[in-house]
Amino acid sequence: MEEDLLLLFLISLLSCTTNQVRLTVSPSSSQIFKTDSVSLSCEDEDRPDGWTVRRNTTKGEVSQCGGGWGRSDGSSCTIEFAFPVDSGSYWCESSDGSTISSMINLTVSGGSVILQSPVLPVMEGDDVTLTCRTETATSNLPADFYKDGSFIRTEPAGHMTIHHVSRSDEGQYKCNMSGHGESPSSWISVTGTTSSTPGSTTSTPPSDPPVFLFVVPPVCVVVLLVLLVLLVRRCVHRKHEDTYSVVVYSSVRSEDISSGQSAYRPIRKRRNQKSSTAQ
Repeated sequence: MEEDLLLLFLISLLSCTTNQVRLTVSPSSSQIFKTDSVSLSCEDEDRPDGWTVRRNTTKGEVSQCGGGWGRSDGSSCTIEFAFPVDSGSYWCESSDGSTISSMINLTVSGGSVILQSPVLPVMEGDDVTLTCRTETATSNLPADFYKDGSFIRTEPAGHMTIHHVSRSDEGQYKCNMSGHGESPSSWISVTGTTSSTPGSTTSTPPSDPPVFLFVVPPVCVVVLLVLLVLLVRRCVHRKHEDTYSVVVYSSVRSEDISSGQSAYRPIRKRRNQKSSTAQ
């Protein structure tokens, strides 16, 4: 019985924490201008349908696409005219709520400058380009780039490339265009590592922005808690039955006692059995 419960618990845990679906964004940028259009799609080779795009805005409002925002089309969602209130974290969720994807952060800027940066984690060892854009300029302008509040350098064409990114490149990035303003900050994640030896690949745990963490779906939480409680109770009860016993002494007649024998003899019985006394 304990083995069955343990197996069921492990299977439930694996099924609740496995993420094969991912959310993609078009245009592929973590920042967009106000009134821009953005499309979000849930991609899963095993189950292309049955996904819903959900979000948690910066105001703490959790809802799904089509419920007052966006236009839902199967496992995709389109926001025709985005506004700053649409900023927040977005993810894909199965229809029964048992599986969710990793979250991505989307910022809708009401200002005149944005930083175009990857919305998904960057593979360690790859190159990544950050572009500082203004809403009104028709050509690239010089821009200052910052990481975690510290100045990096000025790029004359308004875009900066980080070659062979590593975990040390993770952080909050922003840019500033003189006379136009400063962009919001965006977190850049670096995940995995690629070896220089052909055919060999090693993996490291993925890194997500510190603000938004993976959340186990409520259905999984309930199932796992119930299975865990049943497993613990069963193990405790089994151990209790195997180790606990009481000693009951029964009276015997004097004629039944021979020389050298004790007048009482212990009888071990389980606690859950009714004790009886010899008449």
